[in-house]
Amino acid sequence: MVVEELEQLVRDALEAVKARDTVFIDVRGRTPVTDLMVVTTGTSRRHVQAVARNVMDSARAGGVTGIGVEGDEPSSEWVLIDLGDAVVHVMTAESRDFYRLERMWEMEEACASTSSQ
Repeated sequence: MVVEELEQLVRDALEAVKARDTVFIDVRGRTPVTDLMVVTTGTSRRHVQAVARNVMDSARAGGVTGIGVEGDEPSSEWVLIDLGDAVVHVMTAESRDFYRLERMWEMEEACASTSSQ
């Protein structure tokens, strides 16, 4: 599955369970870990779990193999789903505000553009 197809699969899975404020960050060439970083918000811990479960179920149904998961427990405020070419972070609003994962990638872009001038 190409990255664009995987992105659409994840996008559809997130929209189906009403994940909020989803950001897709293309990190190809910026990290060897993955090609696409996805950060999204659940409205509660229970919603975070439901969103994560829907992404995993949709990925399996779409033929994605080797799905790794961290934080898939009822009390978790952050679930990380590794789909190989995409890594999905499902977080509560509080955790997302605290860790600010998107900012890390924005800062890297700013540093790269400054050093190339």
